[in-house]
Amino acid sequence: MSEKNVLVADDESAPTTRHPLAPLTGEDIVDLRRVLEQAGLVTESTRFSYVALREPAKADVLAWTPGEELPRQVAVLLTDLATSTLVDLVVDLSSGSVVSRRDVDAAAEGFGPSLDEDFPHAERIVKADDRWIAALAHRGVTDLDRVVVVALSAGVFGYADEVGKRVVRALAFRQDYPTDSVWAHPIDGVVAHVDLTDEVVLRVVETDAVHVPSESGDYLDPAVRGPERTTLRPISITQPEGVSFTLDDGVLSWQGWSVRLGFNGREGLTVHQLSFDDGGRVRPVMYRGSIAEMVVNYGDPSPTHAWQNYYDVGEYQFGRLANALELGCDCVGEITYVDAVVADDLGRPKALPNAICIHEEDYGILWKHSDDFSGTKETRRQRRLVVSFFVTVGNYDYGFYWYLYLDGKIELETKATGIVFTSAHPGGEYPYATEVAPGLGAPVHQHLFCARLDMMVDGVANAVDEVDLTRVPVGEDNPWGNAFTRTATRLTRESEAARDADGSLGRVWHVSSTEATNRLGRPTAYLLAPEGQPTLLADERSSIHRRATFATHHLWVTRYDRDEMYPAGRLVNLNPGGAGMPAYTAADRPIDGEDLVLWHTFGLTHFPRTEDWPIMPVDYAGFRLTPYGFFDRNPTLDVPAQEGGHSSPTTGERPHCG
Repeated sequence: MSEKNVLVADDESAPTTRHPLAPLTGEDIVDLRRVLEQAGLVTESTRFSYVALREPAKADVLAWTPGEELPRQVAVLLTDLATSTLVDLVVDLSSGSVVSRRDVDAAAEGFGPSLDEDFPHAERIVKADDRWIAALAHRGVTDLDRVVVVALSAGVFGYADEVGKRVVRALAFRQDYPTDSVWAHPIDGVVAHVDLTDEVVLRVVETDAVHVPSESGDYLDPAVRGPERTTLRPISITQPEGVSFTLDDGVLSWQGWSVRLGFNGREGLTVHQLSFDDGGRVRPVMYRGSIAEMVVNYGDPSPTHAWQNYYDVGEYQFGRLANALELGCDCVGEITYVDAVVADDLGRPKALPNAICIHEEDYGILWKHSDDFSGTKETRRQRRLVVSFFVTVGNYDYGFYWYLYLDGKIELETKATGIVFTSAHPGGEYPYATEVAPGLGAPVHQHLFCARLDMMVDGVANAVDEVDLTRVPVGEDNPWGNAFTRTATRLTRESEAARDADGSLGRVWHVSSTEATNRLGRPTAYLLAPEGQPTLLADERSSIHRRATFATHHLWVTRYDRDEMYPAGRLVNLNPGGAGMPAYTAADRPIDGEDLVLWHTFGLTHFPRTEDWPIMPVDYAGFRLTPYGFFDRNPTLDVPAQEGGHSSPTTGERPHCG
C-alpha cells in the first residue's frame, strides 16, 4: 500500500502564510521568473543555474508564530550562455523585487553547475572535430552513430585558454545496440577538452591505449546474467493497523520525534527542526541537516583520467536528479510518498513524483534481559522511521536514508550502487585500476560526502568536545594496570576545530548544551560517532585538494551563518579553490557555547572488485548521532511487549515477547 503527500505544491486552500522553511512551490518558481523578467534579467540565452529558498535567519524562524509573515527570499544564479556571464541574486517573492545583485567573476569564482543542454551540445562539438574523429579511427571506431560522448565537469588544471570559459572534458563510449551498456565499451586513450562558450575543441589528448573492450555488460541480457534463481520465497511486510507516523503540512511526527521535511534542487532532501517530545517537553536536537556536498575523486594518473573529480551536489545538483521511487522496488511495506518541485534550467517548475519515501522498519532487538534472580524475562523490539530519496548521477546511483530510532538515535546512511566508471585496462598489475572484465578497467576512486549538521542540542548554545579513549599507566592509582579512561578536549575556536577521526582512540565528538543539564547535573549532549574511513587521499599540492578542502578532515565546526551552506562553496564548477571551508573558517570565530554547525566528511574508498561488474551491489557509508546524557534514563522503558511475529509452523502458537 502507498499513500501520496505533496511536500511542495500549488494548493489554493493552503494558508496565506506558510511556514518560513516550507519548500518552494511551483507557483513560487513561476513568480520568481516573472519578477526577473520584469527586471529585465531574463533573455533567450539566460539559464537558471541555481534556484533555492534562502532560508530566513535561524533566530527569526525560531521566533516565528503561525500567521506571521517573514520575507520569502530565493537565492538565484543566472548564467548568460551568450556571454558566459553570471549574476548572483536574491529575490524577495513577498515584495516581488530583486533585493541584491552581484556580478560574478567567473575566472576567480567559477561557474554554475552543468546544464541539461551541455551534454548534447558537447557531443555535437566533439563529433565535428577532425582531430577527435581521427583519434577514434585510430582505435577502430568509425561509425559515430554508435559513439556516446560523455561530457564531464572539467576541474581546474592551469590551462590558460580555459580561464573564464565554460569547459567540459569529453570521454567516449561505444554502444552496440540501443539497450547496450555503454560503460562496457570505453573508447579509451582519448579525451577532448571542450569550450562550450566558443563551441570549439581546445585540445585532444591521447595516450597509447587503443583497444576497446568488447565483452557485453548488459546485465539485463539473459546471456550475461544467466537464468534467474527460483528458490527465493516471498517476504511480506505489512502493518494491518496502519503506520505509526503522521505527516501534516510537511511535519513528520513519530514516537516523540518531530521533523520538518524540505527539498531543493541542489541538496535534495533536507531535514529541519528535529526535536524529541520528552514527557511533554519538546527538546530540540538539530535545526537543519543535509548532504551539502559530495566529491568523487579518481586516482588514475593517466592523462585521460587524472582530471576526473566530480561534485555531484555543486556541479550536477543531484536534488534535481531524484528518482521516482516505486513501491515494492525502492520501498517495501506501508509507504508514504512525497512529491517535490524544483526549477529547471529555464526557471520553470519541474515536478519530481515520489521523490521521498517514508516508512517504518523493524530493527531487531531494542533491549532484552533474562534475570536468574528475579525470574523475569523481557524483550522489546527496536523500530526506526526511514526517510529516504535516491538519485542517479551518470553511472552511479546513490540512496540517502535518514533513520530515527525509538531510543533517540539518529543515523544517516548512504547506499552507493549503479555502475563503476570504466576504462581500458592496460593489463598486468596496474595499481590504479581493477580489471573487472577482459581488457576493461575500473579506476580506483573515493566517494566523499559532507553532511552539514546545524546542531541545536537543547537550544542554540552548544559546544563540542573531542573525546578519546586513554590508557592509564601502572602507578599508585592503577597498581594492576587495568585502568583506562577518556580524555575530553573542548574545541574553542574554528582554527582548532578541523579534526580527524582516530579509530585507535575510539574518537567521538560530543555536542553538548552549555545551558541545559540532566538530572545528574551534567550537560545534555549528543555524540557524533564517525565511521572513520579515509578522507581525501590526493596529494596536498593537487588541484582537487585546493577545491575539495572540506574532504581533507572528518570534522569542521563553524559558527552559524545564514549563507554558509556549502562546504566547497556556492560556486563549485571550474572554481580554482579556496571556497567553502577555508573561507568560512578564516575569521577563526569562537565556538564554545555558540550557535554551531558541524560539517562531517564520510564516505567510501573504492578499489573496485570483479563482483562490482556489470552492476555494483550496494556499498554503505554513514554516521550516527547518539543521545549521551540527553535523557535521564532509557527513554524506551515505555515500549510495550510485542505480540510477536508469525505463528509456529508446528504448534500454531503466536509468541508474546515479554
